[in-house]
Amino acid sequence: MHPIIFFSKMDFSQSNLFGYIEDLQELTIIERPVRRSLKTPEEIERLTVDEELSDIERAVYLLSSGQDIQGTSVVANLPVLMRQNPAETLRRVLPKIREVLHVAGVEMQLTAAVSFLTVLQEESVSIHTYSHSFLHIILQHLEHRDAGVSNAWLETLLAVIEALPKETIRHEILNPLVSKAQLSQTLQSRLVSCKIMGKLANKFEAHIIKREVLPLVKSLCQDVEYEVRTCMCRQLEHIAQGIGTELTKTVVLPELVELARDEGSSVRLAAFETLVNLLDMFDADDRSQTVLPLVKSFCEKSFKADESILVSLSFHLGKLCNGLYGIFTPEQHLRFLEFYKKLSTLGLQQENGHNDNQLQLQTLEQEKKYISVRKNCAYNFPAMIVFVDPKNFHLELYSIFFCLCHDPEVPVRYTMAINFYEVAKLLNSGVYTIHKELVTLLQDESLEVLDALVGHLPEILELMTNGGENSGSESKLLSIPDLIPALTTAEQRAATSLKWRTHEKLLQKYACLPHIISSDQIYYRFLHRMLTIILTNNVLPVQKAAARTLCVYLRYNRKQEQRHEVIQKLIEQLGQGKSYWNRLRFLDTCEFIMELFSKSFFCKYFFLPVLELTHDPVANVRMKLCYLLPKVKSTLKIPTDKHLLQQLELCIRKLLCQEKDKDVLTIVKRTVLELDRMEISVDAEQLEKEKQQNEGRSTNVNDKMFEKKRRDSKTSSVLAKSITLSVPGSSSGTSSGKDDKKSKLVRSQSFSTQALHPKYSNIDKCPKYLYCLHCLPHRQLFT
Repeated sequence: MHPIIFFSKMDFSQSNLFGYIEDLQELTIIERPVRRSLKTPEEIERLTVDEELSDIERAVYLLSSGQDIQGTSVVANLPVLMRQNPAETLRRVLPKIREVLHVAGVEMQLTAAVSFLTVLQEESVSIHTYSHSFLHIILQHLEHRDAGVSNAWLETLLAVIEALPKETIRHEILNPLVSKAQLSQTLQSRLVSCKIMGKLANKFEAHIIKREVLPLVKSLCQDVEYEVRTCMCRQLEHIAQGIGTELTKTVVLPELVELARDEGSSVRLAAFETLVNLLDMFDADDRSQTVLPLVKSFCEKSFKADESILVSLSFHLGKLCNGLYGIFTPEQHLRFLEFYKKLSTLGLQQENGHNDNQLQLQTLEQEKKYISVRKNCAYNFPAMIVFVDPKNFHLELYSIFFCLCHDPEVPVRYTMAINFYEVAKLLNSGVYTIHKELVTLLQDESLEVLDALVGHLPEILELMTNGGENSGSESKLLSIPDLIPALTTAEQRAATSLKWRTHEKLLQKYACLPHIISSDQIYYRFLHRMLTIILTNNVLPVQKAAARTLCVYLRYNRKQEQRHEVIQKLIEQLGQGKSYWNRLRFLDTCEFIMELFSKSFFCKYFFLPVLELTHDPVANVRMKLCYLLPKVKSTLKIPTDKHLLQQLELCIRKLLCQEKDKDVLTIVKRTVLELDRMEISVDAEQLEKEKQQNEGRSTNVNDKMFEKKRRDSKTSSVLAKSITLSVPGSSSGTSSGKDDKKSKLVRSQSFSTQALHPKYSNIDKCPKYLYCLHCLPHRQLFT
C-alpha cells in the first residue's frame, strides 16, 4: 500500500520532468566551484614553505616568490615582525613590501595602510625612524586610482601628521602640497590636498597658516570641480579653529558666504553646516548682518530643493535657533518656530487634524528622507524648548510633542523616548503636562522605544511625582493615574519577547518604584510578579534582576505580615524548592539580602535556611553555598550570634568529613582557610552586659564562701584536736582527695576529647581529610 501511495503523489508529466532535470543541473552547478577550489599537487608544492626558515626569511621569500595571498599575509603580519625584530624588518622586509606595493592589488594595499598605522600606534620605532622608513611609502600611494585605497592611505597619513615634528611636516608634506593643490593636478590629488590642509591648520602658528596655507585654501574654494569646493568647504571649520577669530572673520567668513551661494547644492549644504558649526566664533554683528540672511534664504529654498538639504537643516535647526536667539526679532522668532513645526510633521498624510488629498504619492526614498527629518526634529526637541522658553511649552510645542510621541515610525518615537528625560528636566514644575505621553511610550508596540525610555525611567518618575505641583505625599498615584497599568504592561511585553536584555534592564529600573508608588501597590502588583519571574523565567540575568528588585521591595515594606509572607515563600519555594535551579536562585537572593538588609535581619530569617543547603543532593548547590559562606560569616556578631557560629562550624565539619564530590571538597578546603583568616564583629554592648553579669555572679559566690568560713571557724578550734586524734595521716588523705579530683578532671577532658571522634587522636591518623575538625578538638575552625 505504501509504495502505491508514494507514486500516486509523483507527477511524471513532461513539464515536471524537465523541472526535475533543471533542479539536478542546479545541484551540479552548486557543486562545481567546490571541485575547482581544490588545489593540485603542483599548486600545493608552490605554496609550501620550508619550516626551518626564520620569520624574517620566510617573509622575504613569500614577498619575492609567493602568491598574492601569501604576500598579503606577510603585510598583515608586519606589526608583529616590527615588535620582534625591528632592525631586520626595516632592513630586509620593508624594502620588499615597497617593491610589491607598486603592482599590488586592492586587498594588499588596504592591508598595508592598516599595518603601517598599527606600527605607528604601537610605537615599535621612534617617530624619526618611522618618518624616514614609512612616510615616503604612504605619500606615494595617496593618489591611488582606487578611491577606497586612496582614502585608506590618507587616513594613515592624517594620523601620522599628529605625531610628526613640525620641520618634517613642513619639508615632507606642506612644501609638496603647493604643487599637488594646483588646478593642473588630478581631481583625486586636489581632494587629498583639501583634507591634508584641514589637518595642518592645528600644527602651525597662525602667521604660517596665513602665509602658506590660506592662499591654497582660497584657490581650492574656487576650484572648477564642485567636489573640490565641497571638500574644501568642510575643512574650513578646522582651519578657522587653527587661525583664530580675527582671521576667520576676515578670510573664512567671506569664502563661506560665496560658497553658500554656489550653484552646486552639495557646496551650499557644506557651507550651511560649516556656518552653523562656527556660530560661536562670530560676533553679534556678523550673525545679524551676514549669517542670518544666509540662513533665512537657505530655509526658504529648502522645500524647493533636494530633500537631503531638509535632512541636514532639520538636524542643525536646534543649534541654529539657539545660536541666533539673541538677534531674532519676534517675527523672525515665530517664523523659525513655524518652520520647525512644519518639519516635524513632514511626510505625514494627516496634518493639522485633516486629510490633505492633494499630497502626491511619495516614493520610498522620499519617505525615508521625511522620516529622517522628523527624527531630527525629535532629536532637537529639547533645544526647541529652550528656544521658546519652558513656560510657553504647553502653548507653543505641546501639540508637536504629542505628534512626535505618536509618530507612525519607530525611529522617531525611539528618539523621543531617548530625549524624554531631558524634556522632563527642562519642564521642571510643568512636567505634569507630559504624563500621558510617558504612559503612551511605556505601552509602545516597539521594544526599542521601551528600551530607550527605560534608561532614565527612575529619574523621569521621580520628576513626575515630585517635580510638579502635585508632589504631595498623601497619594503619589494621583499625579500619574495610569502609571501602574502601563508599567505592568511594559514588563509583560518585555517578558514575552526574545529580547531578554530589555527585560533585565526593565526589572533593574523597577527597583525605583518604592520611591514612586505606595507599598501596597507594589505588594499586590509587582512583588509577587518578581517572585514568579524568579521561579519560571529561564534567563539567569533576568532572574537575578527580579531577585534583587524583590529584595528592594521587601526592604521598603513596613507591614510585618506581608514581610513574613514573602520571607516564608522565599524559603519554601526557593530554598526548599524541588528544582535545584530554584535553590541556586535562593542563594543569589540571600546575597542580595545581605547587601540590602542589616546583618541581624539576615541572621534572624535566612542564616539557618542557608546552612540547610549543606545537605543538598546537588553538588552545584553545595559548591555555590561554599562560595557564599564567607559573606554569611561576616553577618555574625559575638557574643550575640554565638549559637549561629556553632551551627556554621558544625556545617563545615560535616562538609569536610562527608563531602564526596572532589570539586566541592576543594572549594570547602579553600573556604575553610578564608574563614579562618576572617575576624568576627564584636557586639561591644552585649559583651559588656555579659561581663557585668559574670562579675556579679563571682561577687555573690565570694560573699557566700566568706560567710561559711566565718561560721565554721567558731567550731574549728574545738574539733581540731579530736579530728587529729581520730584521723591519723589526715594530710595525706587530703592530698589524695585532691589528686582524685584532678585525675577525674583530666579523665573528663580526655573523654570529651575522644568522644567527638574516637577513631582519630591527631591529624596524622586521619586517613581522609587534612582539615578534619574531629582531629582538632581543642582548635576552633575559625574564631
